[in-house]
Amino acid sequence: MDLDKAVATQLANIEKRTGKSIAELTAIVRESGLTKHGELVAMLKSTLGMGHGDANTVVHTARSADSVEAPASAKEVLDGLYTGPKAALRPIHDKLLSAMNEFGDFEEAPKKTYVSYRRKKQFAMIGPATNTRVEVGINIKGLDPTDRLIALPTGQMCNYKVKLVDAAEVDDELIGWVKAAFDAAA
Repeated sequence: MDLDKAVATQLANIEKRTGKSIAELTAIVRESGLTKHGELVAMLKSTLGMGHGDANTVVHTARSADSVEAPASAKEVLDGLYTGPKAALRPIHDKLLSAMNEFGDFEEAPKKTYVSYRRKKQFAMIGPATNTRVEVGINIKGLDPTDRLIALPTGQMCNYKVKLVDAAEVDDELIGWVKAAFDAAA
């Protein structure tokens, strides 16, 4: 497992244990008025009952977020993801996102190579996997895999993926799977 994936997993577990998003935890760190790393770790441990490792990771994450430029918007990330040879894939992403917007409220978390979509937890990831294919990661358990709905090994960011090469493949079946994941992420 690479370091970024391990940290992402730990952050997801911290969110589950605390019932707070990383953004909320980062705000607690920023608003505490404390400046020393050890004081911040101690504050999280005492006020939220966090373990040392979790508190340390939250403080590092909050401080890293403070030291970088404001993240790009989802639209800016999409514009960057779908350039050059991948530009022709943008309608696939846009069509699925348009359908997802009908589900209700959710957050967009732009990453380097995809955009994560989440409620209380991530329910989908969408991004160009190659110059000719978009992959949709779907985070839900209990679906029966098919040739199209590919089950992923345990420990992945999502439970299933679907490979798309044309916007016409964004159909009721795919939207149904993503909607089920959206509902389960509440």
